[in-house]
Amino acid sequence: MSELDVPAAAVSRRRLLGGAAAGAVGVAGAVLLGQGSAQAAFETSPVGYASMNGGTSGGSASTVVTVSSASALQSALSSGTSQTVRINGLISISGMYNVASNKTIIGVGSGSGITGGGFNLSGVRNIIIRNLVFRNANDDSINVQTNTTNVWIDHNDLASGYDGLIDIKRGSDFITVSWNRLHNHDKSMLLGHDDGNASQDLGHLRVTYVHNWFEGTGQRHPRVRFANPVHVLNNYYSNIGSYGVCSTMNAGVFVERNYFENVGSPTITQTGDSDPGNLKVLNNYKVNSGTEQVRNGASVAAIPYSYTPQANNTVKATVTAGAGTGKI
Repeated sequence: MSELDVPAAAVSRRRLLGGAAAGAVGVAGAVLLGQGSAQAAFETSPVGYASMNGGTSGGSASTVVTVSSASALQSALSSGTSQTVRINGLISISGMYNVASNKTIIGVGSGSGITGGGFNLSGVRNIIIRNLVFRNANDDSINVQTNTTNVWIDHNDLASGYDGLIDIKRGSDFITVSWNRLHNHDKSMLLGHDDGNASQDLGHLRVTYVHNWFEGTGQRHPRVRFANPVHVLNNYYSNIGSYGVCSTMNAGVFVERNYFENVGSPTITQTGDSDPGNLKVLNNYKVNSGTEQVRNGASVAAIPYSYTPQANNTVKATVTAGAGTGKI
């Protein structure tokens, strides 16, 4: 039996005996995902793509501002200062608030965040968004666009938005989306906004989706254009309305060791008017779920970082225990 298929506890022991700390990120961006739920839910730095390209450290930990009003939040997010922005309470905002580079945005407790609007990351770098509630956005809840790089979106609870909950587009790159709970929504995560945007998107849109919980959502978990490779690893899909993961426009998506429960179409390779994409699967765990669609898996590029995935049959318990707010 290879290390990729051993139980989570055994992988954890093996890694720890080798000297690596639980949840750590190595110099090459190694993802240590084999730990049990109590350990794996508490990474203090991003795994996967957000650990590459110089890494994602967010704003200064020594410059901290705590906000509890819309005006204070908008000012803190748009400031040119590298800082940590702590959101205290559920703040009602209107529209999309722009986020400047070098920010850590984190909720206080399990119920802090925003309602009525969303965050816009455009042409910026080095952003961390953690432990926040997003509700009732009048557009996207989190919109990452225009060559934004090095973003870590982790341990948030997102629901009931107007458009996407987490959309990534327009040449953005080196992003990790981890340990988020998405529910009460249709179009969850778009990666690549338009079939005609190849000139900006090819060679970019590299994203790791890991340990997220898609609970009763409709589609786009994610829905991908152009990007290759995209890594969809160790996520839990429960009671999905339309489809799980979709690859289009010659994208390359690797869907590995996820847990699909009550999902009629775990993976598809075409939707809407888009040309088909490439998709390969490995050892996904399915309960009352349909057949995975695959296409030209050899065209899906190799994942460029080292990692040890969690055993597929343990993903549900780990993700339901660790995803969302109040866990870090």
